Order: sequence, then C-alpha cells, then structure tokens
Amino acid sequence: MNQVYLIGKIITDIEFKFIINSKNISIAIFKIKTIKDNQEIHIKCFNEIADYFYSKYKKGDAVMIEGKLKENEVIVTEL
Repeated sequence: MNQVYLIGKIITDIEFKFIINSKNISIAIFKIKTIKDNQEIHIKCFNEIADYFYSKYKKGDAVMIEGKLKENEVIVTEL
C-alpha cells in the first residue's frame, strides 16, 4: 500500500459535492502546497472526512494529511 503524509497550506477554496447516484457520497476537493518543496498536490476526501474538511478548514489553513497516492492526487484516509 502506498501511504503518504503531507504537511502544507490549503491554496484553493474547498469544493464540496454530492454524488447522487452513489447513495449520496460527499466529496471535498482542494489543493495544498507542501511546506518543504512548494509542490501543489490535488486532494480528494470522501464522506465523513469530506464533511469535516469542508466545515473546519478554509483557504490558507495549514493541514497535515494522511492518505493514498493515486495517479496525480492524494485520497485522504485519516484525519
């Protein structure tokens, strides 16, 4: 399994969506810029984690994220 840990700042507004056809799955999508090497990373969160990020964080906030790397984005698995 490919586990990644990222520390950075949220650089976009958090976009929140529902997938209606999939039993109302919620998704939060945003980008962070890593602190150490200034890379921009696409982040996707699902269900409870998406709800948490959308309600607690905003553009400019610092975050530490644990997730899985999938192609060119990170899928958050833990808070």
